[in-house]
Amino acid sequence: MAGQAVILTQPQMQQVVVVQPQRAHWQTGLCDCCTDCGVCCCGFFCTPCLGCQVASDMNECCCCGPTVAMRAVYRTKYQIPGSICDDFCTILCCPVLSLCQIKRDINRRRELGIF
Repeated sequence: MAGQAVILTQPQMQQVVVVQPQRAHWQTGLCDCCTDCGVCCCGFFCTPCLGCQVASDMNECCCCGPTVAMRAVYRTKYQIPGSICDDFCTILCCPVLSLCQIKRDINRRRELGIF
């Protein structure tokens, strides 16, 4: 009599997991001025100075000032949810707060080594 074949392992179902890249968020909220009072004081008392600092941090021209494009470029670079319409409304209604938020975000990302 011939020996019977013994199956030691059964075929396994393989599970494929698709990992979506996580979207980042702003490091601080729009109205979180107390988290970095220096940035907010600079923004409220010398907005053009803060605008130039942010533009310099982003390797942009300081002459254009804080614009919707600057916020949109920053948000897109770090995959922060939002839209150009959101950026426009934020800049239109709260230009200084928006600029302060970007600067605080830049500072936090520098501390984390991701800027």
